[in-house]
Amino acid sequence: MRLLFVRHGEPNYRDDCLTPTGLKQAEACAKRLEHEGITKIYSSPMGRALETARFTSELLDLPIKQLDYMHEISWGSRDGSPLPMDGHPWALASRLIEEGDWNFKDDNWRNHPYFRNNLVMDYHDLIVDSIDEFLEKYGYERYGTRYFCHFLTDETPVIFSHGGSSGCAISHIINLPFPYFASIFEYWFTSIIVLEFPDKPGSIVYPRVRLFNDCAHANKKDTDEVIYKL
Repeated sequence: MRLLFVRHGEPNYRDDCLTPTGLKQAEACAKRLEHEGITKIYSSPMGRALETARFTSELLDLPIKQLDYMHEISWGSRDGSPLPMDGHPWALASRLIEEGDWNFKDDNWRNHPYFRNNLVMDYHDLIVDSIDEFLEKYGYERYGTRYFCHFLTDETPVIFSHGGSSGCAISHIINLPFPYFASIFEYWFTSIIVLEFPDKPGSIVYPRVRLFNDCAHANKKDTDEVIYKL
């Protein structure tokens, strides 16, 4: 099975929709996805993700199913008490690295004061649990840091979502701490990420990253049309 993640196009965050440039990106992305063998289309319920997914849905004549838990993440104090450092998790993760050479492999980032009482943890944990339930429907059950393949599947689903929510899901699937993933792995608007799950029924398997941050569709050198320059 191949699982694709696509970040939404350039957004108008205030109105939760795509800009004119974002619409062009989404259209180009749909054409890029046309021959990927996509069998199901999923999307965050937010407007900018749904607008991006719509182009692929119309091109492939496939319906869009909303995944509410892939809503973009929020952050801030859970109970109103001040955090030692406020800000989105990308900035907090970078500060951990800059301030103390934080070792995300060995240090418990969840209990760091930046994250311990942060609302982002509620979003993270919901997405982690939900993406495992999603994968189990496709035959892959989580066992520790790996997956058990129960049955063969020819499915190629795609999930249109956001930088934060997709980062939570992908980092969990490939077993990287979310703040580390947020700091190191950058992906642009309408970038395409491909994870591949081996079809080995009755066996423990682990997914492989086959493609990351593919934005070539948004930089059409053959026509000199640059939707955004990388």
